[in-house]
Amino acid sequence: MTATKGLEGIIAAQSSICSIVDGVLCYGGINVDELAEKASFEEVVYLLWNGKLPNRSQLDELNKNLGENAAVPKEVIDSIRSYPQGVHPMAILRTAVSLLGLYDQEAQDMSAEANLRKSIRLMAQTPTIVAAYARIRKGLEPVDPDPKMSLAENFLYMLTGEKPSETAIKAFNTALILHADHELNASTFAARVTVATLTDIYSGIVSAIGTLKGPLHGGANEAVAAMLAEIGSLENVEPYIRHALDNKQKIMGFGHRVYKNGDPRAKWLREMSKALTKQVGKEELYQMSVKIEEMVTSEKGLLPNVDFYSASVYTALGLESDLFTPIFAISRMSGWTAHIMEQYENNRLIRPRAEYTGPVNQHYIPIDQR
Repeated sequence: MTATKGLEGIIAAQSSICSIVDGVLCYGGINVDELAEKASFEEVVYLLWNGKLPNRSQLDELNKNLGENAAVPKEVIDSIRSYPQGVHPMAILRTAVSLLGLYDQEAQDMSAEANLRKSIRLMAQTPTIVAAYARIRKGLEPVDPDPKMSLAENFLYMLTGEKPSETAIKAFNTALILHADHELNASTFAARVTVATLTDIYSGIVSAIGTLKGPLHGGANEAVAAMLAEIGSLENVEPYIRHALDNKQKIMGFGHRVYKNGDPRAKWLREMSKALTKQVGKEELYQMSVKIEEMVTSEKGLLPNVDFYSASVYTALGLESDLFTPIFAISRMSGWTAHIMEQYENNRLIRPRAEYTGPVNQHYIPIDQR
């Protein structure tokens, strides 16, 4: 047996949820371009969970269930108030989601019906947790979710207490769709490995959140936002990027292990960045991003991935950069729960082997002879 570093190129599971073939990303066989253009995020959630798009009554039922389950137990909100200042929001989310499992009476019910109900609650409550923490750390009271709003609109509403613009809702809905699932990425794989032991769904989601927290996975768009802030202006882009390239420094938001000819999601976020930054008077953010892309692509041959333009999109929406990865988690909750339910349906403990590289033919030496 020979190891492949990072399991690159290894087929580790079969799945009918999401595919990436010849650089084309599909959910349930539907090109993500079609979904980004035409679908609501709730339709995509249903698609990932059921393998087909919902009809009107099925979508209405899902929307109703999501709205009715968006409120978070008071004990979880009270716990968030007690968390120390300065903690990364992904650590907050990881802990709060774990707490949700303590207050869910069905947490240990492993039936398919109970796991679907838990998936609905997780999908509905994750935006509420992120928005509540965003306000609590500023000394503000959380805004209760509105059961009549879509997931995209409700999250933006709970952040500010004000109804967001249609442009903001549409942009955020599209961003949620683009981040919803991505085949067997690191956090999804972590979730499937966890629940393959037949532990509960909350344990699987906590594993996924902990994995997404890393800068090589979900934290990349936050790093892009930090880079844009450090550059500061369009005129500083060229010397900054030139210095980074000359010193072989990694520029976040470029390249992807799966996509060799560009991330298909990036073009959508690029257009959203252009429109949103213009609407809010922050066009320089988009212009800086375009200049960075031109330089990195020209010099390194690397194309932007989903994280690169999402940084300027979320900044234009008024979101703080350390909330970018929790927002990623809000979207990816749809894919994580879909993969967990699929794993439960046809489960086998995931237990790969390792290529041993240590010493051989060793013997025990008494301690006074060492």
